[in-house]
Parts: sequence; C-alpha cells; structure tokens
Amino acid sequence: MKEIVRLVVVLTVICIVAAASLSEVYTLTKDPIEKAAREEKLSAMRAIVPGFDNEPDVDTVTTSDGTDDQGNEITRTYYLAKKEGEVIAVLFESSSGAGYGGTITVIVGVTPEGAITGVQVLKHSETPGLGTKVAKPEWLAEFVGRTLDNTKWAVTKDGGDIDYTSGATISPRAVVAAVKEGLDGFLRHKEEILGEPRGLTETAQDE
Repeated sequence: MKEIVRLVVVLTVICIVAAASLSEVYTLTKDPIEKAAREEKLSAMRAIVPGFDNEPDVDTVTTSDGTDDQGNEITRTYYLAKKEGEVIAVLFESSSGAGYGGTITVIVGVTPEGAITGVQVLKHSETPGLGTKVAKPEWLAEFVGRTLDNTKWAVTKDGGDIDYTSGATISPRAVVAAVKEGLDGFLRHKEEILGEPRGLTETAQDE
C-alpha cells in the first residue's frame, strides 16, 4: 500500500513539473511566435500593396455575412492600407478547401475601386513541384489588375481567363476560387469597409 502511495506521489510531482515546464515554454515562445507571424503577414501585404505608411493589421474593419449551419457567425477582417491618411488599398484573406492537399489561404490586395493589386499564398499543403507552383510570383501576377467584371474567373483549361496551362489544375482552381470569393465579399461590403473612418475615439464619434 505504501509503495502505491509513493508511486502516486511521484507521478503527481512529475505531472506538476511537466505542466509547469510546458507553461513556461509557452510563455517564453508565445510572443516571438506571434511577432514572427505578424511580420510574415505584413511582408505579404508590402509585396502586394507597396507604399502604405500605416499598420494595416491594426487599422481594420470586420464584416459579417450571417451564420453558418452550426450557428457560428461568418466574419471577415479587412485591412486598410493607407498613405498619409488616405486608403490606397484594402487587403483581405480568403480560403478554399478545394486544394489537392486541403485548404489554400491567400491574401489579396485591391484598390478602393476593386482592381486587384496583388495576391500572395499564405498557407497551403500542396504537392511539392506540382501544386506549389500556385505560390510562384510569376503565376500570381496573373491576377494583378483584374476585377470581378473584367475577368472570366476560371483557369484557361476550364475556359477562363486565368492562364494555367501546364501541370495539375486542382490547386490553381482553388486559388482562383479563393480570390474570387474574397473579391465578391469586398464588393458586397465595400461601402461598409470604406465608408466609416476607423480608429476614432468614442468622444470623437459622439461629436
């Protein structure tokens, strides 16, 4: 009996020490990880919208498109890229689950009028050498200048305007779908996104 009690005490102490160690590691790594993730996103933003002088990931607008089948609110955050206080572009993330390896997430920049300034792939699990081609700048440049109205939103193999004639088309189809879905959302909420100045204090708003 004493041996069992001793083992229980030892195991309890080990669990407490392990939990404390994990907590300490999390505390030490949390801020660096978050900082690195933020810088990665800002770097993508600078690549597709050069010249802004604010912090787009702080100057944001969040919109809602109702709820999903589980009753969860469907929201999207839009990042306002500004220069000297004027919005020069809006950035947003959009995803498609139709990639060969799963979900592909992109970040898109558009002018206030709705023309794409650039696209970057943020996350994907596509096959190296085939699906990963969708992250290459030379292909993503296909989207620059396109609007919802001036483009047939499909790859050329499917009769669309987005040139992707070599290799597998599952991944590029997913990217095209993600970009178009995000662009649809921006145009649907354009007035809401651009209409109200952000960052005002409650006092300023009351005035």
